Amino acid sequence: MQSVSRAAPVVLVPGLFGTPRLFAEQVPQLWRSGPVTVAGRMQHENLSDITRDLLEQAPPTFTLVGLSLGGYVAFEVLRQAPERVEKLALLGTSARPDTPEQSERRAEQIAFAENGGFDEIPDLAYPSLVHHRRQGDDALRATVREMARETGALTFVRQQRATMSRPDSRPLLASITCPTLVLVGADDALIPPEMSAEIARGIPGARHVVVPECGHLSTLEEPGRVSRELVDLVES
Repeated sequence: MQSVSRAAPVVLVPGLFGTPRLFAEQVPQLWRSGPVTVAGRMQHENLSDITRDLLEQAPPTFTLVGLSLGGYVAFEVLRQAPERVEKLALLGTSARPDTPEQSERRAEQIAFAENGGFDEIPDLAYPSLVHHRRQGDDALRATVREMARETGALTFVRQQRATMSRPDSRPLLASITCPTLVLVGADDALIPPEMSAEIARGIPGARHVVVPECGHLSTLEEPGRVSRELVDLVES
């Protein structure tokens, strides 16, 4: 009897105060091809330690999917253990380091969270996370609030510090040789589409997908489209 080859396991890495809920629609679709895991809470203050933990728990080789902060982690995985990544998907992320203005805003959010304001952050952040047509989507807003609650203020602060200190990953792009999907919402207000275009240009053979009428949280805003793109990558 001829054996049926299975796709490599998939490791999903969420963004800032993201939890497995961020990939709730994608996991069942990807499971049809093979095992799927979601990275843990990413509780270190630097990407190197976050990545070390991820690699200790990940399969020997895998397809790596990262959204936003998850993309920064994915770049660090490719620095530490590129031979373990069979395929790559980078969703709504950037290869650039933080600008001084971005770091200043993160420092303000850290101070706000540390001074008891963390519970307000999901609602304050929500308008910049989703397309304008989803501003009144109470179910989506509730999901963002729940992910923040599950993450907690301490982990949020540590993730922000890890994001602030991330290196410039643009010099890494040309060395990425695995099949790569770069996907972004056309109306991503946090990480504009040109940042994804820059990544796609830098990675040889990368496929660039721009999802219309979609903001930063593509996996939640347009789950069907994102699932199809990820399944196509995994099964190709």
